[in-house]
Amino acid sequence: MGRDTSAPRVGIIVVAAGSGSRLGEPLPKAFVDLSGRSILSRSLDVVFGLGEAVQLVVVAPAPQLDEARSIVAAAAGAASDACTVVVGGDTRQRSVAAGLDALQPSVEVVLVHDAARALAPRSLFERVIAAVDATGRGAIPGIPVSDTIKRVDASGTVLATVDRSQLAAVQTPQGFVRAELQAAYSADTEDFTDDAALIQHVGGSVEIVEGDALAFKITTPWDLRRAHQLLTESRDAGRPAASGLVVRTGVGMDAHAFDASQPLWLAGLLWPDEVGLAGHSDGDAVAHALCDALLSAAGLGDIGTIFGVDDPRLDGAHADVFLHETVRLLRDAGFVPSNASVQVVGNRPRFAPRKAEAEALLSGLVGCPVSVSATTTDRLGFAGRGEGIAVIATALVVAPPR
Repeated sequence: MGRDTSAPRVGIIVVAAGSGSRLGEPLPKAFVDLSGRSILSRSLDVVFGLGEAVQLVVVAPAPQLDEARSIVAAAAGAASDACTVVVGGDTRQRSVAAGLDALQPSVEVVLVHDAARALAPRSLFERVIAAVDATGRGAIPGIPVSDTIKRVDASGTVLATVDRSQLAAVQTPQGFVRAELQAAYSADTEDFTDDAALIQHVGGSVEIVEGDALAFKITTPWDLRRAHQLLTESRDAGRPAASGLVVRTGVGMDAHAFDASQPLWLAGLLWPDEVGLAGHSDGDAVAHALCDALLSAAGLGDIGTIFGVDDPRLDGAHADVFLHETVRLLRDAGFVPSNASVQVVGNRPRFAPRKAEAEALLSGLVGCPVSVSATTTDRLGFAGRGEGIAVIATALVVAPPR
């Protein structure tokens, strides 16, 4: 049901191994919080929103390797098999080299991206890939320099005014034909500040494509505050905000009657010694309501339309099947789950002892924080009479600008 990620044509190396000392935080920059999620986590949203399958390689510091793996797994969801996390080197260039070594043989085009450019939009990635495909050479995004630039000497004395019409502020992702980039790394003799400079050093050529103001690099505390503000604005009523991001909400609801002949599967968990729920699959009302909320937020229909109630492949299927496919559909449509909340309504099972377990499982399957709570109806309605369970879910999804 999921798309084939076994032989991706495009590889994306996300460099997250820097210390980020100028940010003034105790953690390496990529692991600093940005509006409730790490900078690295936010930089991966766009990767899984691309229109084609890619191989993701994240290059991380050795002490944060396990944390990076957890972040990648949560972001990738069903596409986690096409993701790798490797230890970076003591320079950016050596970190990229480590990422290159981890690419699958099928990869023909390589994008190198700084995790610190966490808000870079999907359109920028697509523009770089298209340019490499069209020209067969390196393509890097750049934006015009608007300030007047002066050349100065070591003492600060102005020597000349530089013609800014010939200047561009360069961003990432930077894209290259894999064979050319690997050859350049094999021949390197010194460190360069970006991969384009290395390519040019060995005789290759690179073109500039239109950059994007959102692809600014989070380097200083001021940059971090700016990114926080842009994300805050993007949550405004689901409208395109100053950041260019689009936020949408959805609601899902599901209800199942108890069936004493079935085991109870709820929130992706098996509940031994509890009466099960009737249904064509495993009757997991939590997973089904959550799928409906996510699909609703993205405008993709509902679980009945997408999966059907008579598909023999779904007989007895559990939460992971439904949620992995739902997340894949969202990503194919350009949406990334951001947050979800689930309310279980029923007299049993007693949910509190397994609340944390359920939240951890669902969050991993969806790739974003999922909170779960439970309540009763004071004996009102079918749930109050102990005839079944009802579940209400809400979801928040984000789409980068197109």
